[in-house]
Amino acid sequence: MKIVVIGNGMVGFKFCRKLVERKVPGLELIVFGEERLPAYDRVHLSSYFDGKSTADLLLAPKNWYADNGVRLHLGDPVHHISPGLQTVTAKSGITESYDILVFATGSSAFVPPMPGTDQKGVFVYRTLDDLDHMKTAARKARRAAVIGGGLLGLEAAKSCMDLGIADTTIVEYAPRLMPRQIDQNGSAILQKQLETLGLKIRTNAYTTSILGDGTATGIGFEDGSTIPADMIVISAGIRPRDELAASAGLETGSRGGIVVNDRMQTTHANIYAIGECALYQHIIYGLVAPGYEMADIAIDNILGGNRTFGGFDMSTKLKLVGVDVASFGDPFPPPDSCRVIVFEDQVAGVYKRINMTDDGQYLLGGILIGDASAYNMLLQKVKNKMKITGKPEDELLGARSTGEAAAGVLGLPPDAMICSCESVSKAAICQAVEDGHETFNAVKKCTGASTSCGGCAPMVKDLITYTLKSQGKYVRNVLCEHFGYSRQELYDLIKIRSLHSYDEVLDNIGHGDGCEVCKPAVSSILASLWGDMILAKGNDTAQDSNDRYLANIQKGGTYSVVPRIPGGEITPQKLMAIGRIAEKYNLYTKITGGQRIDMFGAHVGDLPLIWEELIAEGFESGHAYGKALRTVKSCVGSTWCRFGLHDSVSYAIRVEERYRGLRAPHKIKSAVSGCIRECAEAQSKDFGIIATEKGWNLYVCGNGGSKPQHALLLAADLDSETCIRYIDRFLMFYIKTADPLTRTATWLNKMEGGIDYLRNVVVKDSLGIAGELEREMQALVDSYKCEWREVVETPALRKRFTHFVNAPEEKDPSVQFEQLREQKKAVEWK
Repeated sequence: MKIVVIGNGMVGFKFCRKLVERKVPGLELIVFGEERLPAYDRVHLSSYFDGKSTADLLLAPKNWYADNGVRLHLGDPVHHISPGLQTVTAKSGITESYDILVFATGSSAFVPPMPGTDQKGVFVYRTLDDLDHMKTAARKARRAAVIGGGLLGLEAAKSCMDLGIADTTIVEYAPRLMPRQIDQNGSAILQKQLETLGLKIRTNAYTTSILGDGTATGIGFEDGSTIPADMIVISAGIRPRDELAASAGLETGSRGGIVVNDRMQTTHANIYAIGECALYQHIIYGLVAPGYEMADIAIDNILGGNRTFGGFDMSTKLKLVGVDVASFGDPFPPPDSCRVIVFEDQVAGVYKRINMTDDGQYLLGGILIGDASAYNMLLQKVKNKMKITGKPEDELLGARSTGEAAAGVLGLPPDAMICSCESVSKAAICQAVEDGHETFNAVKKCTGASTSCGGCAPMVKDLITYTLKSQGKYVRNVLCEHFGYSRQELYDLIKIRSLHSYDEVLDNIGHGDGCEVCKPAVSSILASLWGDMILAKGNDTAQDSNDRYLANIQKGGTYSVVPRIPGGEITPQKLMAIGRIAEKYNLYTKITGGQRIDMFGAHVGDLPLIWEELIAEGFESGHAYGKALRTVKSCVGSTWCRFGLHDSVSYAIRVEERYRGLRAPHKIKSAVSGCIRECAEAQSKDFGIIATEKGWNLYVCGNGGSKPQHALLLAADLDSETCIRYIDRFLMFYIKTADPLTRTATWLNKMEGGIDYLRNVVVKDSLGIAGELEREMQALVDSYKCEWREVVETPALRKRFTHFVNAPEEKDPSVQFEQLREQKKAVEWK
């Protein structure tokens, strides 16, 4: 059998891979691809601007094709098909015969018919070549505009911001963003979140022209208004690539697409179409998962089976510009056919809606904005027509604990499709575990689950855990393959054996060479136990990338410098010192939400010089790079505010200076508010303190960011000393018991007994360890040293920041820099 595939995108590659896995005797497989590259991941195309390389995005290296007997023609699209002769002819002149022909030509970007779209500075957002052109143009662009407020339009807007174009506008013809996926209220929440991130949004805007004379300068609208833009990205939808099929006489739809039956056959029985070019019952499926399903069905039928396609659920979950957005089932059922429950939190930017049958027994669909953690379970309940048990609002708010979430997965029927992308059922995953594939990676390799978008990973992990438990096997929460212990067990063992370096820990209680999972985790434990300089004793190479250089690496390879400003209080002299140093080293400065000043654009060789000057002015490390205490935010308190009950600034400074440099499983943030008006936002922090008439209320385990959670009251009306003691106990208990990279909010959510148990341990000393926790914290407080002072004053540590051993002390004057949107980049070596 000789099969020719036209198109080498994600669906075309999936067809080839699945066909190769069938090991068909005598198979000859030829692929023609229009692009110069082998198949790559279009789903995560935007990560190209986050630092991923072309190689990172490839679905398989080029040699995969030859190794598996696939003849691949890149950059050589098919130009002509002769269905009667059963031949295809490529642009290069190559002609191939076929027994079976498969169209996997995908789609192209739809460009509205209006003047100016052919000018310089106008782009579409489909291929890696498109992204490379955008990268080049962004170096000089000041303003960007994206035409289209759908899924791809928001991705394109994020890419513009990632390229450093802060002035980016999204233009949408409809009255709301993402009109096909979310409702008006959900769109309003999403729009507010995006505007908070700096994006400009213009809805109800009908674009009529691209302004400019050879080079784009802006966009013109139907109402006569305009906006300036020197980089314009058109993301107004897609158009199926069906022109080749139409010219060959195959039936196509009036609005595009190659007509196929439920076996994926076109009007010629030996020609198939799959993916975004295929039109099934007047529908073009613009997601990758249905394309993969089509590929599988086509293969079955080509090999003599009788499998049919019955449509595909278009539910989707994405993170758009840092905001979770999901819709599942039917997000817009007729109002008279359903009951609706809505949860809306405009402060946190969260919107949730579920649609139920009139009798309230079954879910029909819904929308999630800002928090989509319940998406997987809700989708399964819709697809498997599972009855709502308990209160309907519990379905809306999602599982309240890990145990409940896992129980929900176990309640799914065996044929429930856990991984839609790869069509992997619950039964297949459980069977893989029973067959001995007992780790997440082993199940991925065996079944293919979670190898595409990865959205099903939490459910797959829950199924692995509970399948093992059902077999009577003890499931241990081990750190990684090099340590057969949990983080808590490692913490105790390292303490008991008095181990002070990663190599000592690996030699004594681990095996192998270690990995990127255990190295930072063990390094964090060592820092939390002994308070040693993190780059000393051979621990430098075991740190996270940011800890290795005591600075956060930014786009372009430069670093940020963040001095500590306790409580947000700073003298005019120190303010001027920061300004002078930033100007000297040409750094971009920004006030943070934690009342500090970030300085961006520092080169690694400049870091010790910058910090030397900052330390001389009285500053110290702000630990913005570490899993450590970041900031203790404060309001102005009783010193200035007429509502203030206590001096929140002084107390915030005391708290920050006590816990500065404290290493933990994850970053820690805090705040002190001088009254219940809560101007410091203490209840969204890992621990927050609010003044009362009788003292201080202590709140713990809050979390801001993309998964907001209010802190819970641990103790009320405390005096200042007692409050500090309780914080000591709370933080040390967290450090000793939390899993790696677990924020305090998640730690509490997983804790059996929740806040009541935590209160018993910290306040009532139910475990009898309060004194020990306080002594351990005091030892860390006493051992504190500014890490950057240690580097500046220690020649051996300072050498880490010199790229070459023979590099001169003075900077090379032959390196020239060009200022681009306040960021400096090396542009020429002479």
